[in-house]
Amino acid sequence: MTTLIPNRFLFRFELPIHRAAKGLPVAGDVDAWGERYLLPPLCTIDEQEPFGQVYAAWNEGGLYVGCRVEGKSRALRCDPQNFRQSDCLRLMTDMRDTRDIRRATRFCQHFYILPSGGGPKGREACAGSTKISRATQDAPLVSPGDIIVASAVKKSGYMLTAHLPSHVLSGFDPAENSRIGFYYMLEDTELGQQALTIGDDLNWWIDPSTWATALLTE
Repeated sequence: MTTLIPNRFLFRFELPIHRAAKGLPVAGDVDAWGERYLLPPLCTIDEQEPFGQVYAAWNEGGLYVGCRVEGKSRALRCDPQNFRQSDCLRLMTDMRDTRDIRRATRFCQHFYILPSGGGPKGREACAGSTKISRATQDAPLVSPGDIIVASAVKKSGYMLTAHLPSHVLSGFDPAENSRIGFYYMLEDTELGQQALTIGDDLNWWIDPSTWATALLTE
């Protein structure tokens, strides 16, 4: 029987994102980051088997995010001009964690990170940002190259690492605001979708109230 409302929609999640005081290597190898920064696979609450692992960390210099995807049998499909139909990691942030609003503010951002599609031959990792639909006010879009990103691709999957420096995060101030809105969607053209909280049916790309709260912990 199909569940009309996912179980995760019934909860307001809070999860810790741990501080990496000296930063993390952005070389396409999440194994070097360690299990401390691995996010819980909340999709299992809805009896969905995760096909990827997603990592996150922070320090005063910004946020680090990464992922590992296994089980692919087809080549990557990555196009930064059409990231919504690509293999990619999409990230939503709200530096004020205004969980009771249904429309994004200037502190909310939508990032996309692809394991390939960049560089002169389209084989390098790339990243960017896009406007959030129906936002009351838009955050600035990031400039090309502002997000540091690297990947390691093999036949069965890939690893992806990225650093979002503080100057691209609208309103980032961990000393004053250690609670941020946080959401990820891991999209794969072969394996499907893996969401932190809810999926496409409930408009996560528009509505910050559907995201989780990340606690920037020591």
